[in-house]
Amino acid sequence: MAIYRDAPYPPCHFTVDLGTGEIWSPNTGLLEVVFPEARLVVTDYRPGNSKTPEPQKVQTGVEYGTLILRRTVNGSLDWYQWWNEFRNGSTGNTRSVTIHLMNEDLSNVVLTWKFFRARPVNHLFSNLTGLGGELFVESLELAFERLEME
Repeated sequence: MAIYRDAPYPPCHFTVDLGTGEIWSPNTGLLEVVFPEARLVVTDYRPGNSKTPEPQKVQTGVEYGTLILRRTVNGSLDWYQWWNEFRNGSTGNTRSVTIHLMNEDLSNVVLTWKFFRARPVNHLFSNLTGLGGELFVESLELAFERLEME
């Protein structure tokens, strides 16, 4: 359940469950969550017997962008293996991904996003470089069919 307050919540206290029960957070190497755009699809419609020339706006569907997760490379192959299942033709291992925004002392969930029937559509790594000083980052991009918030 969302918890409203006058001061904004900082965006650095969050957890992600990719539908496996394993919880990722900034403390475990998760760096960033890039939320998708959610858009209602609207089409112009004008009935033939309409007395006015202006069309009506009719909702015809919902479109979502993709959810992007980024973490530091830690040697785990779990993101690659999930992506690889779909690359090899699997269609049944979609997951429900849950993201929780936490309060400052991490004692309460203040907002929840649920992405249903999610599947990986892009998996990539940042560049390797001998210059040093940068984190080596793995990204996973997810398509999904429904978004709900609590």
